[in-house]
Amino acid sequence: RIESMQLIKSLFLPLLMLFHLVGPVPGDLGVHNGQLSPCLSSAHCASRTWIQPDPQVSFETLADAAADLPRSIVVERTDGYLHAEVSSALFGFVDDLELLLLQDSQEVQARSISRLGDSDLGVNARRLMELDAALQA
Repeated sequence: RIESMQLIKSLFLPLLMLFHLVGPVPGDLGVHNGQLSPCLSSAHCASRTWIQPDPQVSFETLADAAADLPRSIVVERTDGYLHAEVSSALFGFVDDLELLLLQDSQEVQARSISRLGDSDLGVNARRLMELDAALQA
């Protein structure tokens, strides 16, 4: 019985790795009332706000760091907004990462949200910590 389970795993795991588990694009992406949408659940979403003396420079630093994340594809980048899709290494689960520059309040907002599943196992929060580290460097 164990051998048959190992055989199934060895056959299907590589097959599953070929699939890119994208899921539907969240309907609340983008800027709403001058802000990014809030995270409704911390189980699959993380957000962060940086208050910076020069938020434009901070936004550019964060946007460049987001573009350099492994398996990151920038979908949209304007002077004050970035949307990137970041895929997981194993199954290709796609998360959406957003950055928003709020020049007047000297803020840069970030939100990272999973498209599929009830829990991201902390992936989105760690992604924002990586961006924070890039900003601190």
